[in-house]
Amino acid sequence: MMLECVIIDDEPLARELLAGYIGQHGAIELAGTFNNALEGMEFLKHHRADVLFLDIEMPEISGIDFLKALPDPPITVFTTAFRDYAFEGFELGVIDFLLKPVSYDRFSKAVDKIREFLSLERSNANLETSGDIPTFIFVKSGVQKIKLFFADVTHIQGLKDYAIIHASTGRIVIKGSIKSMQALFPEALFIRVHKSFIVAKDKIRRVERNKVIIADQQIPIGRNYKEALDKLIGRH
Repeated sequence: MMLECVIIDDEPLARELLAGYIGQHGAIELAGTFNNALEGMEFLKHHRADVLFLDIEMPEISGIDFLKALPDPPITVFTTAFRDYAFEGFELGVIDFLLKPVSYDRFSKAVDKIREFLSLERSNANLETSGDIPTFIFVKSGVQKIKLFFADVTHIQGLKDYAIIHASTGRIVIKGSIKSMQALFPEALFIRVHKSFIVAKDKIRRVERNKVIIADQQIPIGRNYKEALDKLIGRH
């Protein structure tokens, strides 16, 4: 499936670089490119886009405020020269974060991540619990039901109207909110650390000031969830 994408960036060289990468890639094509957020917003009101490559620091309106204003945003990738916006991206359900100057290899990995997400989304997987005190859930995809043990799960990430289950056996996209996932994953084994993230307690390697480290993943800690995490750490 060819992905339709839009670039919104006030820097001409950044737009040209991304447009060139899109032209080289066989799975994505450019539907529109804009040097300001207001023109981009008007375009998105009337045209479909699968992916949005969005700069953050722009003159009329920031990329963050722009994304908040979209009622039904496309899958979004932040592009910026500044490292400090990654956690805000998580807050908004951004799928990836590209630091300028963006290399083609890094761009291609972002596209692969988007395609994997969309492919898993189309499988329309569902969950069934295994009982009152479960050690596993069943993942239903098509006609198959696959047993997924809670012990294999590292974390769950909310993204728009879906949740991505990250496990040692792979990633699974489930239709439903992160809140609905919180009800399915036992509180004894999992803790919500952010409005977009639930983590397995036994997979936490360490906790830094505003993030949890699980394997090679850095997961943000939301202010509303910090107290519960501090209590968990204090018990061990």
